[in-house]
Amino acid sequence: MIDRLRFASIAGLAAITMAGCSSTVTMEMPTIPEPRIEKIPVDVAVRIPAEFQNFVHVEEVLGKSTWTIDLGRSNANFFTQLFGHMFDSVVVLGPEDDPRDYQFDALIEPEIEGFEFATPEQSQSDAFAVWIRYRMSIFDSVGNRASSWTVNAYGKAQKEELGGGDSLKRAAILAMRDAAALIIMQMEKVTNIRQLADGPLAPEPADTETLQADAEQESEAPASVIGIFAIGGIDDAAE
Repeated sequence: MIDRLRFASIAGLAAITMAGCSSTVTMEMPTIPEPRIEKIPVDVAVRIPAEFQNFVHVEEVLGKSTWTIDLGRSNANFFTQLFGHMFDSVVVLGPEDDPRDYQFDALIEPEIEGFEFATPEQSQSDAFAVWIRYRMSIFDSVGNRASSWTVNAYGKAQKEELGGGDSLKRAAILAMRDAAALIIMQMEKVTNIRQLADGPLAPEPADTETLQADAEQESEAPASVIGIFAIGGIDDAAE
């Protein structure tokens, strides 16, 4: 009887310990103050992929605790707000919507390429830090890729000010706002999205001799420079 009670106590203690080593952070719907900028005269569609809207990051830290961070819906709402502040008009498309059923000058599709965070135990500091790597893919009104742009964002929140979960949530929100600031300041210049208000991209001339010469030049080019730039836009994935 004593052995049974001892086993039950140990099992209960183990369950409590395991429960205490797991943390779930669900982002609330953050807001972004309306920036004092002139709107870009482009009618935009924002397509939210299912992977973006349902993004959840799960990570075990130092073999001791497991963190689950749910970013999906908050990211989708945040970027919808952001683009609403930046462009003349915005329509939001879900994963099942067909862009051909809508009228727009440019289509923006955000995705999360990378997410990392650090706890105070990992960084030997008093702060939680979050890094988010976004990619903004931009298409013209008929589906031609116009640009592909990487946005690296960072946020940091002190542990001493808030609890662990709240501090990590705050750091993630600050990273999202950092991304928003970069997009507001740089998107038009980097992607040339304003030009899409004039119509779809012009097709490239299909000159056989030119294409053959280009192919020969590419085959002789060093591997380090092939694929860095994409026709009709920017692809800095090689960074």
